[in-house]
Amino acid sequence: MSSKKYAYDFSEGSADLKHLLGGKGANLAEMTAIGIPVPPGFVITTEACIEYSRTGRFPESLEREIEQHLQALEKATGKGFGDPRATLVVSVRSGAVVSMPGMMDTVLNLGLNDVTVEGLAAATGNPRFAYDSLRRFIQMFGDVVMGVDGQLFEDALTAKKHEVGAATDNDLSADDLKDLTERFKQILKNEIGSGFPSDPRVQLRLAIQAVFSSWDNHRAKVYRKAHSIPDSLGTAVNVQSMVFGNKGETSGTGVAFTRDPSTGENRFYGEFLMNAQGEDVVAGVRHPRPLEEMREVMPQVLEQLYQIRQTLESHYRDMQDIEFTIEDGRLFMLQTRSGKRTAAAALKAAVDMVAEGLITREEALRRIDPAALDQLMHPMLDPKAGYKVLTTGLNASPGAAVGQVVFDADTAEERGSKGEKVILVRWETNPDDIHGLIQAQGVVTSHGGMTSHAAVVARGMGKPCIAGAADMKIDTASRRFHVDGTVVCEGDWITMDGTTGRIMLGQVPLVPPQINENFDQVLSWADEIRRLRVRTNADTPEDAQKAREFGAEGIGLCRTEHMFMQEERLPHVQAMIMAETRDERERHLANLLPFQREDFDGIFRAMAGLPVTIRLLDPPLHEFLPDYTVLMVELERLRLTGASADEIAAKEKGRR
Repeated sequence: MSSKKYAYDFSEGSADLKHLLGGKGANLAEMTAIGIPVPPGFVITTEACIEYSRTGRFPESLEREIEQHLQALEKATGKGFGDPRATLVVSVRSGAVVSMPGMMDTVLNLGLNDVTVEGLAAATGNPRFAYDSLRRFIQMFGDVVMGVDGQLFEDALTAKKHEVGAATDNDLSADDLKDLTERFKQILKNEIGSGFPSDPRVQLRLAIQAVFSSWDNHRAKVYRKAHSIPDSLGTAVNVQSMVFGNKGETSGTGVAFTRDPSTGENRFYGEFLMNAQGEDVVAGVRHPRPLEEMREVMPQVLEQLYQIRQTLESHYRDMQDIEFTIEDGRLFMLQTRSGKRTAAAALKAAVDMVAEGLITREEALRRIDPAALDQLMHPMLDPKAGYKVLTTGLNASPGAAVGQVVFDADTAEERGSKGEKVILVRWETNPDDIHGLIQAQGVVTSHGGMTSHAAVVARGMGKPCIAGAADMKIDTASRRFHVDGTVVCEGDWITMDGTTGRIMLGQVPLVPPQINENFDQVLSWADEIRRLRVRTNADTPEDAQKAREFGAEGIGLCRTEHMFMQEERLPHVQAMIMAETRDERERHLANLLPFQREDFDGIFRAMAGLPVTIRLLDPPLHEFLPDYTVLMVELERLRLTGASADEIAAKEKGRR
């Protein structure tokens, strides 16, 4: 018999057991320990999930432990699992070690059936609430556990509302909801050929299996890959006594952040709904109300929330993302975790918390993702704006831009020079496009990667670039591109976010770079404890000056060939490369000399005596010459070196 422990009561756990209990379970246990009102429950460990993923079965002792904890939960609540006289209803929620919001599965209102729902209605005197909870359970269980398309339940719900003239779910009566549960059960029979399981213990086992299995679902795998989360961690499962926010107008639910996640401002930020369950807020079933409006309906509960906000921030010493439910005027906390925030908010919160004495400067620095700081140096999408992503590519150069689509560099130059905002969309760019790149707000290519011509040049110019947007099919002859049936014509507005690689239709509002006193403060703290000096790559006086403004202590690499990509300089480089005699080549080089002297003078002045490392001219042909010219040079080289006719023919065929 296994001696390993696979389940922990909330009263047994703590934040230190996050590796076993997952983030949600560990924090529920921690809140329980510090006296915050949490519905009782227990956690099934990540090790049980790992074992289930490996074998397809529960670990040997797990079912016995679940039964023991269920009995303890019955004793704590005074209710029985499957007892119609006093029905224990539970939630079954995932809880990974690293937060993965929405990626894994949850089942609420578990334990209801045709018998217990009548007992719940009688015990509460509220049959509408009881049948609303049952229809929610069947819908969620059918989707998450039994694998039935959730849209079938949504369609049935919409049809029922249409039949009775109900504007929202809350307008359905107890009889309407009772009829809807029968329709839901019929959907299950039609789709999977079996009825809805009525035994609460069978329901619980199947729900736990479904949560374990959701660790390996497609969206969870994609999320873990994108955020570098190991596949080996597994998820915990939290089984918790339900508290009901849908019992009437003295009940409700909400989510909140202890500080504004968009700005970092020290203000309580959140939303709530009365007579609702948590998924209603998240899914947008109804329009939630700002948290401060709770003062109008439940001022005492709001005051209690403010006290809990203070307790949680002081305890965790970080901004918290919380979920809560109010049942018959009584507040319960269902979750707390470190809140996700924008880069600007992370800076402000870190600086403010140091000033408030919550954290040290070293802790503040560790909380800020260095990659996020790069977002602050470029225009960004307004965090408060709504938008729909059309497609994505590689985030080749950061920053956001809004413009009208153009498909060639000449048009980009013509319209951009008149002050029009344009985004150059190409299969790939080449050096001949430089004049269009200069005038465009940003560039998008359907081909190429992080080191493509478009990416390198855009980064050097400080312009946003998205490369390799492969789903974007460009038709230059018709001056349009399409993505999965959506057609975008020249002149249509798009928004691009080079920081994330996302492309949106229309004009999404932008916010300017967020370089402010918080940014400067954090960099000064970093300067105090760092062990490495930082130099920049800069090839122009403008880049050198900007680097100094950001605190660079010299230039680690000045690539002289990048000095010659501007429109007035590029022809001289091309002529120099194609020169047939030494005298001709030197004449063209002489034309470049004033430009180079001017640039070096500006670079050295910007660096003001700091070290500058220069790489002498090293021009790759493909960066300066059109493809056909590169081909001609290569063919001439082959001829001059005595290559055979077959080798030359193969080269010509390969280039074609």
